[in-house]
Amino acid sequence: MREPILQSCLPDDPPWMSPATRRLPGIQPLDPDDWLRVDDAYAGQMAERRRLLQERHDQVHALLPGAEAAAEELLSAVLAHIATKPGFALNDGWISCPDGHVAELDPGDPMTTLGRIVQEDFCLLQKEDEVHKLTAAVLCFPASWSLSEKIGRGLPAIHVPVDDYDDDVAQRVQRLFDAIRPERPLWRSNALLYDDPALYQPRSADYSRDAAYGNYIRSERQCLIRLPQSGAVVFSIHTTLILPEALTQAQAEMLALHPFQGNAAAR
Repeated sequence: MREPILQSCLPDDPPWMSPATRRLPGIQPLDPDDWLRVDDAYAGQMAERRRLLQERHDQVHALLPGAEAAAEELLSAVLAHIATKPGFALNDGWISCPDGHVAELDPGDPMTTLGRIVQEDFCLLQKEDEVHKLTAAVLCFPASWSLSEKIGRGLPAIHVPVDDYDDDVAQRVQRLFDAIRPERPLWRSNALLYDDPALYQPRSADYSRDAAYGNYIRSERQCLIRLPQSGAVVFSIHTTLILPEALTQAQAEMLALHPFQGNAAAR
């Protein structure tokens, strides 16, 4: 078993801390400058991401025909965002990363390139037949879902079998995706309990797990960004894994009052 790759704390208040974020979908406005983050688990997570892209590329990467332009636009947006971030340096088709790794910038393989330079996973969703469908992704750290089952499917099918994702929530989420503007990105977070600290945890929708117990708290900071040229929606996921003792006193006390339920346990 590999050593757990842990952060020292949660980066933001977890969803159980506020009534607004405890309810699905728990969306908040995002400061565009605070989209992508580098935290104290960067080196460990990036080593794992690069290993997965090398050994399990077909399981963690997907790019459907017709999504190429949106994927290239996403790569350009990410490079522009991190160009001024500490630890990154772009130079003639290569990028130096905060852990010292130097990666080739391959515009012909944009999703794989993204997976090798930043901690976030990325899903691209494009509207077709009045529904946003998953058309491309680099998903190294799935939390109990399988990219192969979800690629090409619309938002309602993607969220099967998430608890509380009923027709009402599905309609609200679709309206939300329709309304996202490039200059007004959004974010939300979730929190889940896991016994297994592995970051790569694909799981079929037919397989259920006991989400009420676990030795690790796994939280996803999920951002929604509209790409201005293609109109695609970017769903980025920054995964944090901590031990319960890393919670602040206030976070632990509020969790005792609002155990993992509702939005806190939503994928």
